[in-house]
Amino acid sequence: MRRRTPPPPSPLPQRDGIDPVRVRLPGVGAWATVREHLLERLGPARADVVDAMLAAGQVVGADGRAVAPDTAYVPGMYVWYHRELPPEVPVPFPLEIVHRDEHIVVVDKPHFVATTPRGSHVTESALARLRRELDLPALGAAHRLDRLTAGLVLFTVRPEERGAYQSLFRDRLVRKVYEAVAPYPPRLALPRTVRSRIVKERGVLAAYEVAGEPNAVSRVELVEHGARGLGRYRLLPATGQTHQLRVHMNALGVPILGDPLYPEVAAPVPAGDFRRPLQLLARELEFTDPVTGREHRLRSGRVLEAWTSYDAWAAATTPAGAAQ
Repeated sequence: MRRRTPPPPSPLPQRDGIDPVRVRLPGVGAWATVREHLLERLGPARADVVDAMLAAGQVVGADGRAVAPDTAYVPGMYVWYHRELPPEVPVPFPLEIVHRDEHIVVVDKPHFVATTPRGSHVTESALARLRRELDLPALGAAHRLDRLTAGLVLFTVRPEERGAYQSLFRDRLVRKVYEAVAPYPPRLALPRTVRSRIVKERGVLAAYEVAGEPNAVSRVELVEHGARGLGRYRLLPATGQTHQLRVHMNALGVPILGDPLYPEVAAPVPAGDFRRPLQLLARELEFTDPVTGREHRLRSGRVLEAWTSYDAWAAATTPAGAAQ
């Protein structure tokens, strides 16, 4: 099999922890200039933006030189540019470092912080923030945690080692333990293992279960129950489908507190509204380091506020996460 030639290194540095956009011009096309291709790629509504970037010398080739508006189209050519990003509301909660060595950084992520740049959460993502705060521009994520879920996330320091750590999660060699706060129905028989087939469609906010071969397996245990008819649950996912634990808890009739999607999709909240965080926490990660052979058992130090201080969590005027 013929190996693909790796792309050349970016001639542009990161900006705010975000890599520049890299575009490889297709091998087949009727574009006369690089400008024509970028206009088609980004859409006619962005014509002014494309022309402004070209005029300002903000689109560059592999040699770092600016691409002129009339630069001829060359199939296979690479160009780079930085996207103009809208301002984001800062997420006012710190990223706590649980473990750091020359290979990995494990972070105790707060609620409301995206793991990696996505959608409207880019410069405030955990990855971008860590690259800036730790001065580690090559940092990469080995896996992802939902933006609304708090807890442990593993990042890799060296790009050449990222695949080894990603394979731990792909091959289910990481033991993951979550905690959740949800209603406590005394008649719900626990512990139990939930198996179902979960589908998540692109562009649809909520995942859902369908008939068929199970692709999602979760063990659900009750740790304790207390006042207000609430329980604290221990969740052990054996698979990693999108929203798996949230879907399975909802299917059991105990949707996780603060969930804006299950059982019903709630109206979007304004940017900067950090109240009533989802009461789901990635509590533990346990794995054998594929590079060093070291055994890691890492634990989040966060608390689920609805369990420790329900009134503060539920109060509309109290910023979510203040007790974390």
